[in-house]
Amino acid sequence: MSEGVLLVLHKPFGVLSQFTPELPGQRTLAEFGFPAGVYPVGRLDADSEGLLLLTDEAGLNDRLLNPKRGHWRRYWAQVEGDPSGEALAALAAGVMVQGKLTLPARAWMLDPQPDVPPRDPPIRVRKSIPDRWIALELHEGRNRQVRRMTAAVGHPTLRLLRVRIGGFDLPVSLAPGVWRELGVDERAAIFSGG
Repeated sequence: MSEGVLLVLHKPFGVLSQFTPELPGQRTLAEFGFPAGVYPVGRLDADSEGLLLLTDEAGLNDRLLNPKRGHWRRYWAQVEGDPSGEALAALAAGVMVQGKLTLPARAWMLDPQPDVPPRDPPIRVRKSIPDRWIALELHEGRNRQVRRMTAAVGHPTLRLLRVRIGGFDLPVSLAPGVWRELGVDERAAIFSGG
């Protein structure tokens, strides 16, 4: 069986991870000129950015996103406040989200803080409250999970980027709104690492 097409998109803020809008005027994946027959592997909320894979390969969603397979995804979250070691430990151990404990994760402060281009529109800034970038690695993907987790420990997410799936990092050279096909080594990296 031959492998299908596998594409990487740096999904910009404000774009739905689907091809049809839910409301008039919404931005969708249809604006990026993908080949016919591809679909997104998993989702990123409209207000989230970063690594989104698209494929025409049947079964890839389950191979990558089923929590039983233990496939890790890394997110950078710009959060309000300065999370303590206890808050990061709570994120890693699992927090209660919508009445259910999240699976164990990995959480740490990004040091140095990443140099991320500004978002359009910019995030809200409160002069009296600092913000920091943290990293979270999960192998489950509940609806708005990272945002709900950081809020549960008192540090609401201001900006969220998915930067890694398996052992594949979002290419630094891939600007928001740009996509390309993955090479053989990149495809292999998605199914390794973590």
